Amino acid sequence: MQHNKSKIGDAFIILIFIILILVCILPMMNVFSRALSSAPYLIRGEVGIFPRGITMQNFELVWSDAKYPRSLAWTAILTLIAATLSLTLTIMCAFPFVYKQLKARKTINFLLIFTMYFGAGTIPTFLLYRTLGLIDNPLVMIIPNALSIFNFILMRSFFYGIPDSIRESAEIDGAGPFKVLTLIYLPLSKASLATIFLFYAVGRWNGYGDALVFMPRATEWYPIQLLLYNIQQGFQNVDVVTQEGFLPVGIGEGIKTATIVIATVPILMIYPFLQKYFVAGATMGAIKE
Repeated sequence: MQHNKSKIGDAFIILIFIILILVCILPMMNVFSRALSSAPYLIRGEVGIFPRGITMQNFELVWSDAKYPRSLAWTAILTLIAATLSLTLTIMCAFPFVYKQLKARKTINFLLIFTMYFGAGTIPTFLLYRTLGLIDNPLVMIIPNALSIFNFILMRSFFYGIPDSIRESAEIDGAGPFKVLTLIYLPLSKASLATIFLFYAVGRWNGYGDALVFMPRATEWYPIQLLLYNIQQGFQNVDVVTQEGFLPVGIGEGIKTATIVIATVPILMIYPFLQKYFVAGATMGAIKE
């Protein structure tokens, strides 16, 4: 009887996961299908999870406009620079907390976490960035959000999980803080580093709000997600459609979905290589000696 209940429970859990998988995959299949479908089928709304009238015209039209490949390349470079800088700052911020003798340790920790709950707001932030010369400057997409306090907490917790005895043994042998970090903590934190790098990379790749608000005129530095946002807005605004030079509705819908595919595929290709570190990196910091 107990065995039958266990089987029913397992089947119920499997059913829930199948439903969740379908909820995630079916919209993606629809987007891919629309990107590969010809205009007449899109106009008539006949495209579901499988493409109709398969064509590569939508992708060819996207790539024929130089701003899209240029924006995609710039977004890739921006993501690599921003994620690397953010990971470096997160390590530098989290590592000193492993030393219990750090002066004002609790105060610094409180001030860092305090920033998670309170912000100045958009207008004061805009005025500050203007004073610093960051408006219409690509650095506004790198510097202001270079450190995530949530990721800092993850990294700090992971460092806490490494036994102090290992660090103390290295210090007895004459290792300073830099050697302790590079020879002990970082090699033992590969899973956490990969996970946090993935968090930063995905956040930067999908981000467009900072460029939208703080780069109103520097269109040459727009990330791909902001161009995608402009396309979405363009179909709802005749002036924008005319300005951007979009094609008729059917073709335009195909261009929109093709751009979504182009903007999504690169980050999806990174996940399989870092996924094995994801769960371990996000949970191992909670384990203490």
